[in-house]
Parts: sequence; C-alpha cells; structure tokens
Amino acid sequence: MLFSQDIGIDLGTSNTLICVRNKGILIREPSVVAVQVGSAEKRVVAVGNEAKEMIGRTPGSIVAVRPIKDGVIADFGSTVAMLRQFIKKAMASSPLARARVMISIPSGVTEVERKAVHDAAIAAGARYVSLIEVPMAAAIGAGVSVTQPKGAMVVDIGGGTTQVAVLSLGDVVCSRSIRVAGDVFDDAIVQYIRRTYNVLIGERTAEELKISIGSASRYEGEGAMDVRGRGLIDGLPKNIEVTSEDVRVALTDPLNQIVETVRTTLEKTPPELAADIMDTGILLTGGGALLRGMDKLLTEKTGMPAKIAEEPMDCVVTGTAICLDRDTLNIRKRAGK
Repeated sequence: MLFSQDIGIDLGTSNTLICVRNKGILIREPSVVAVQVGSAEKRVVAVGNEAKEMIGRTPGSIVAVRPIKDGVIADFGSTVAMLRQFIKKAMASSPLARARVMISIPSGVTEVERKAVHDAAIAAGARYVSLIEVPMAAAIGAGVSVTQPKGAMVVDIGGGTTQVAVLSLGDVVCSRSIRVAGDVFDDAIVQYIRRTYNVLIGERTAEELKISIGSASRYEGEGAMDVRGRGLIDGLPKNIEVTSEDVRVALTDPLNQIVETVRTTLEKTPPELAADIMDTGILLTGGGALLRGMDKLLTEKTGMPAKIAEEPMDCVVTGTAICLDRDTLNIRKRAGK
C-alpha cells in the first residue's frame, strides 16, 4: 500500500516540528496545549504558539501545559490533541487516514515510552507510524553518512534532554542521555537571579536572557539586559540589570553535566571510532547548540574538535523526512514501480 502523504515529526519537549515530503517544514510551534479544566472532560482551547502566549497569564479555568516532558509523553490526551491539530494543519486538504508518520524519540527510552508515542500518533489519525532515535535522525538530517564504517559523534541538546551518541554502520554504538537541556538552563537562570538579586522572574524571561546574552564561554561584545520581576522582600515589581557574566555563571552547573556526559561517552567509545571522531569532530544539534560558545566549550573540555550543524534545530525533523523518503523508494521498488 502506498500512502498519500509522508510526515516526519520532531516531537520535542519545547517545540514540535513537522516536515511533509516534497513540501518541507510546515509546522514549527511550541509543544504547549491550553486546556479548560473544571469539567468532566478537558477541552482543548489552544495549541502551539497561541497556547504558549497563555503561559502564566491564564485564569483558573484554563491551564497551559507542556504534554512532553524530558522527551517523553507526560500527558497522553494533550499530546494526542496537539498532534492531531498540528498534523491537520500540515496536511491541509490531504486525507490524514492515509498518512505515514515517522517520529523521533530519545535514545534509551523504555518500551512503554516508545509505545506511548506510537499510540499517540495512531490516536491522532495516522495510518502507519515508525520511530527513529533522535541522535540518528539528527546525524542524517545534518548530512552525516551514518551507514559507513566510520565513527561519528552527535550531541543533541534539546529542550528536555541532551543526547550523546556515537554512530557507525547505521546504528548506535554507544549513547548516553541526561535530562539536562534548555529547560534546565532556563530554571538555572531563574534560581540564580533569585539567589543573587532577590528577584523572581518567569521562565519566558529566563529564556530571553539565555538567547539574548547567554553563553557557554566568553565572547566579544558581551552586554547586559534589563529585566522585570517580582521582588522577594516586598513583593513589588522590580527592574534589575542582568549581565552576560551573570547568565554564564548561572549555566555553569548544567553545562558541566553535559560536558561530563560527553566525556563519559567518549571513554566508552572503541579506540578506532574515537580516532574517527578526532578527525570528523563532535557534531552539535538541537536548540541548545545555538548557545554562544557551546562548541568552544566542548573543544576545550574534551580535546575533540566540535562544530555546530547547519540549522541545528531542523536536523532531527529533516532526518525523519529523509528516512521516510528512502522507505518510500524501497516500497515502490518492492511494488515493481
């Protein structure tokens, strides 16, 4: 059976990206769902960008939730509603019942977690669902020739997890995954501002600080940013100036955990593959790779060259689309077409 449409999905903790074959990336929205509570059945009010705007601003009857936590499904019903809405938007007039979907999942997840992702896509209306591990999809999307007998290391820093994997001959040789990534970065900034300035800021403000002036190492043109929060002493709104150095200090601990994970994975890598990685370098993907100086930090701490992939946030969803395209060609060959 040939399917009417092939859809690749990067189901991330922070953002969901959907790529439709021959059409490119059509959906790039936050993994957020706003639901109305208080009734027997939760009613979905908004998803994606519209739902994210509601975070921290909703009345008691509406709750904005993130159904994906640490790369896996935490709220099945909200995930199904979110996927159904996103796929419907991406498919437009195409019949969803004949769609074939490939979804990325974190490496090392349990069978129960794999089944939850599969079942969520089926419940959203897909006819056929296949899964691919994030590091493999990221490498393929970045243009790495993973089928060769040559080692390649991918470090994908997403919203909920950082996944480190060594690939060779189309499979994962060794990998490690930690629940330290973009969300933990934001929380570390919130806690640092609270301890240092006695001011409480929201996660959206912390994310703005991370993107605007955050870094993993010193950089030229460092600056400062005025932010507004709530004073912990008097409870009144307060303006403070946060510097690049403040953000870098706040991120020290989570960044060290990522570096240690990379080092541990390298220690478990066979010598021949480690030599390949020394030649090709460590490939950084995911939104966390965009943190200034991330490649420089890994190079300094591991002694291995590190480089950021082109369009690092798109690598995983692009990889799922490439894999689907190859599968489609194989189906047609088997069908004699």
